[in-house]
Amino acid sequence: MTLLSQTNRAIEKIIEYLVFAARWLQAPVYLGLIIGAGLYVYKFVEELVFLAQNVVVLTEVEVMLGILGLIDISMVMNLLVIVVIGGYSIFTSRIDFDEKEDRPQWIDHLDADRLKVKLSTSLASISGVHLLKTFIDIHSEAKTDGFEAMRFEIGIHMIFIISALMLTWIVKILGNSAEVKRVKA
Repeated sequence: MTLLSQTNRAIEKIIEYLVFAARWLQAPVYLGLIIGAGLYVYKFVEELVFLAQNVVVLTEVEVMLGILGLIDISMVMNLLVIVVIGGYSIFTSRIDFDEKEDRPQWIDHLDADRLKVKLSTSLASISGVHLLKTFIDIHSEAKTDGFEAMRFEIGIHMIFIISALMLTWIVKILGNSAEVKRVKA
């Protein structure tokens, strides 16, 4: 091997190491999302305390909207958990769950395609909760062009649903295609 080819191979190894190590740049992002989840817990408790302290004076619709807000926070928290655990374990480093008896079942079957489907269906679900809040609160929204806002939300919600369905369909097709290739081999 010539000196030039040895030098090229050494440079290539360094570049490959740096590219592979770059996945760790995502770790602070996942830690930041965990902090963001903590902030959401604070907002959840704040809303829950407000509802509990004011349940006597709030109307049924106001209580329902408050509870939908709590559900919304819960769903966003679920989305954060999916992103943090899924993203970290797929793209950064495998998480050792062997000793964790309470690990969620979906983690055992996690791959990038399933993560995308989970994220898209979560976004559609969160959008659905927002749309439900708009439908319930339409009377106060009507004063400020609430019907136009509702049409806009319906459009966004439909885009989320169609995107989730198409992504699921594509993943299914690609999965079947990969299965056919394995059987032929």
